[in-house]
Amino acid sequence: MSVNHQVTGFATIILDSIVNLFHHPKTQTISAHLIGKEFMCRFPSGQLYFESKLDLDTDGSVYHNQDGTGQGETSAKYKDKSSLDADLVNYFVLPKHFYQPHGIRIGDIGVVIYGIRKVFACFGDVGPPDKLGEGSIALHRELGHETIVGRDTATGGRLIVVAGLGYRPEEYAAHRKDWSRRGKLLDESLDALLKAWTGEPFQYGDATVRVTPRPLTQPHPTILVGGTSKVAARRAARFGLPFFPAANLPELEAYYYEQCTAQGTQGFCMMPAERTTMLFVAEDPDKAWAEIGHHLLHEAQTYSGWQTPDIRSAVHSHATTLDELRKEGIYRIATPAECVALAEAQGEAASMVIHPLCGGMPIDRGWECVQLYIDDVIPHLA
Repeated sequence: MSVNHQVTGFATIILDSIVNLFHHPKTQTISAHLIGKEFMCRFPSGQLYFESKLDLDTDGSVYHNQDGTGQGETSAKYKDKSSLDADLVNYFVLPKHFYQPHGIRIGDIGVVIYGIRKVFACFGDVGPPDKLGEGSIALHRELGHETIVGRDTATGGRLIVVAGLGYRPEEYAAHRKDWSRRGKLLDESLDALLKAWTGEPFQYGDATVRVTPRPLTQPHPTILVGGTSKVAARRAARFGLPFFPAANLPELEAYYYEQCTAQGTQGFCMMPAERTTMLFVAEDPDKAWAEIGHHLLHEAQTYSGWQTPDIRSAVHSHATTLDELRKEGIYRIATPAECVALAEAQGEAASMVIHPLCGGMPIDRGWECVQLYIDDVIPHLA
């Protein structure tokens, strides 16, 4: 008998022809009652397919003792009997007593899909018999779930996060979120983040939760509310958070400070300059434009295509050719010496936006840009 199931979002693209298997007469729905399970079936050739939430599993990592259910070992082990490290290995967790009847063995490989990402992972740990949907820290990271706390700790407190609504319905659809509730969703997210970072228990939905470890930066990592509307400015003021307009909008900055006064909160506005430049560092800019300029143009045109009349952005390009893009100046390829000169011209408040992976840039070229900036620009800015 076929299965009445509809895959949505970008998963339909990644699954490709696999979605046809839901309609195969030999595909069977699995009705196991498991916490976190949204849908599960077995395809004709025996592959197990399921959709679920994905909680964090820290077993085998140095973080396991900060997790209320964490353990120092994993079910899967290396030849020397040592466990997998959740911080290093992509693995997923399956319920105890569940996997054997389905012919699954510890160490088997699966594919985890989230949004536009597809990640290979192994069955590395056995979890509670009534719960489905856990993945290692490394798996979450590769799926794009790297935690703000993790990045804050890894950077020594130098992380700055901008929280914005976004303006593409397609992105909300990919994550199964209601576009019409986007303002409410952001409010709920900011509220949950600020409470979670205290390290104290708080109410989240129907559950009381506590998130550890606490961030390195106290009381919490630097998080700004982004946007170019008065609604965004009011949101930032209401939460007592800094405001980051996406364009140079002095009138919105003034409105934000008015709202801070009205709400009895304090904050600051980090606003782009009247002219914002996306920089790529190269020894020979002319050669670089010829070799990688199409990546910059691709991003500029794609981003421009997303803009609607009500959106204001400091990096909204109107270029249609490579020559136009170069003359426009929003995207610039500069030598290390030119970068130093740009910084010196701006004075003590100088800032530069380095964009090494612009528009599908090859990884090697991106690293060249970063290395040049580290070796030949930063030492001259001290």
